Amino acid sequence: MADREALDLGWLDLACDLAALCPPSRTAFSVGAVIVRDGAELARGFSRELDEKNHAEEAALAKLAGADLAGATVYSSLEPCAQRASRPKPCARLIMEAGIRRVVFAWREPVLFVPGEGFEVLSEHGVEVVELPVLREKAKKPNLHLL
Repeated sequence: MADREALDLGWLDLACDLAALCPPSRTAFSVGAVIVRDGAELARGFSRELDEKNHAEEAALAKLAGADLAGATVYSSLEPCAQRASRPKPCARLIMEAGIRRVVFAWREPVLFVPGEGFEVLSEHGVEVVELPVLREKAKKPNLHLL
């Protein structure tokens, strides 16, 4: 396994652990996210951590408001949302606006609440998107009540 893939799996595994900390919901996925640059964690978050409507990526990004995030990677247990009902800006848009150009995730968003098109939206805007399905089942575990 390449060094980068091993590092990606380690950070993504942490994001999946964070998803298990989410207060359960019948109307939203439980997701964990970690923002990393140069091998160092910058911030972490999980769904509903700061507010009942917060998504994981949104919670982590809020902790870094105004920071230069060029060169950072977002690790998310679930594909970042491209649409959402609870806020005007989906996580894919927040990631792009923060200047982040790499996203690694474990599980594609099922079409349950909104269409899961984060992979496509991010890719179309020049963000490198990596799916590591080896952690898909771990990412799904805190969401089994929704599936």
